[in-house]
Amino acid sequence: MNNYIVMSLMIILCPLCSLAEARVKTVGQGATLNFSAEGIPEIYRSSFETMQRKCIKCHSMERTVVAINSGRAPVTGQQFNKQAVKAYGIKMMRKPNSDMNKQEIRDVVALLNFFIDEKVK
Repeated sequence: MNNYIVMSLMIILCPLCSLAEARVKTVGQGATLNFSAEGIPEIYRSSFETMQRKCIKCHSMERTVVAINSGRAPVTGQQFNKQAVKAYGIKMMRKPNSDMNKQEIRDVVALLNFFIDEKVK
């Protein structure tokens, strides 16, 4: 009877032990948390530079990193997926101080979608 219970628990719990959460490579911690430039393909490098330069006008990169890695927007707690990224892009473009044009928004949205895809690998 005891062996049956132990085996049942092992069957149930062992798959949970092997689950690994994929995360995008980051550097720093706390307020200095940011995406690592390592592993970002060349096609996204200029988008990464734009994001580094313009997105921090309103919020730290920590907010974006946490959203990507957790799948939740840190302020609202809402799901942070490709649909949300697009909505945030539109919202950010409409902010008067964002200083981002449509193409820059498209490029940063594509980069964030890349990060979302990398997270699930």
